[in-house]
Formats: sequence, C-alpha cells, structure tokens
Amino acid sequence: MTVAEGSASGSGAAEGRLVVLVSGSGSNLQALLDDGLPVVAVVSNRRQAYALERAAARGVATEVVSLKSFTDAGRSRRAFDAHLAEVVAAHRPDYVVLAGWMHLLSSSFLDRFPDRVVNLHPALPGTFPGAHALQDAFDAYREGRITETGVMVHLVPDEGVDNGPVLATVTVPIEPGDSLDSLTERVHAAEHRLLVATVRGLLDGSVTRP
Repeated sequence: MTVAEGSASGSGAAEGRLVVLVSGSGSNLQALLDDGLPVVAVVSNRRQAYALERAAARGVATEVVSLKSFTDAGRSRRAFDAHLAEVVAAHRPDYVVLAGWMHLLSSSFLDRFPDRVVNLHPALPGTFPGAHALQDAFDAYREGRITETGVMVHLVPDEGVDNGPVLATVTVPIEPGDSLDSLTERVHAAEHRLLVATVRGLLDGSVTRP
C-alpha cells in the first residue's frame, strides 16, 4: 500500500510505546521525536551514535548493546540478539522501529516481537536490498535501467534482507542532473515523512499489518 506523505503526521499525541534501534546519526529518529510519537527508549549498537544524543536531549531513555563486546568474549551473534531482545522487551514496546539500524537481526530477536518489528529501507519493494541501496539505485539510473527509486516501510518477520511484508511506499523520481548527494537528500526527506506517517498509522489503526 501507499501512505500519502504526511497524511498521519502531526495529528496530536499518539498512544503506544516505541523502542527505536539506531546505529548512526538518527535523523529518522529525530523525525519521530519531532512528530511527538511515543518513543520510550532508543537502543544503539554503537556507543558513539549521535542518535543517542538526540534521544537524551528529549529525555528519552538510551541504552547501548555492543556486538563487539559479545564477539570479543567469544559469544555468538545469536546470543547478542537474544540479549538485545531482553533489553528491548524491558521497555514493553508495542513496536520496535529500525531506523538506521545496521545489523541483521536473527530469529533470536525477531521471534520475541512477532509482527512488531518495523524497518525503513531506501528502495522500493523488490529492488536494491542491503546497505548500499542508494548507490545501487543511482548506478542503475546512470545505466538507463530506472527513472525513479523510492522508500518503503515494512515488517521484519524473519532473517530475510529488506523483503518483509510492505506497510507503505513512496516513489522518488531521479532527476536529470542529479548527483548521488542530491538524490540521497531527497530520499532521506521522503524517509522521514513516510516513517512518521506509517508508524503513527500503526498506532492509531489507520495502517494495518498485512
């Protein structure tokens, strides 16, 4: 389905509890916070992630769960995911939002939150999975294979990469003269709007899970 950008945004306080997982700057987290969505905790796998500062500035609880500390101790990624699930579950989330979370989650995490893990990906369904989606889309445009890309918000039911049930999409045209930087800027703006509208819709029931 497609959610009209901004259609649910700014419609007052939303009820529910969101835990947001982040690894970097946190601009999508900032969009959720600015819209007044009920983020109760932000968890990062990177201690230096600027997103943690964004959360702290709004009085939102923050936690760091480092994968390196697990691997250095000879523990598995699945052990890390199981521990991460315990940390997240302690905040009693209605939804777990992956907003720039750069770590593939295993069933050790996902099985704790069935139909409640939401991911944002800067590509349309079935196109350009993985961490280099924007570069891949720009390369495809220069090769004459596409004229637009987009953003999707989807559920994460299993260990597949960027291919879960789609909640919402929006297309982003690639314009003549675009650089990778200018395309990235427009895609990020679309990400912010679509994520806010979709998460708000999940909380108020106007967006239904497939």
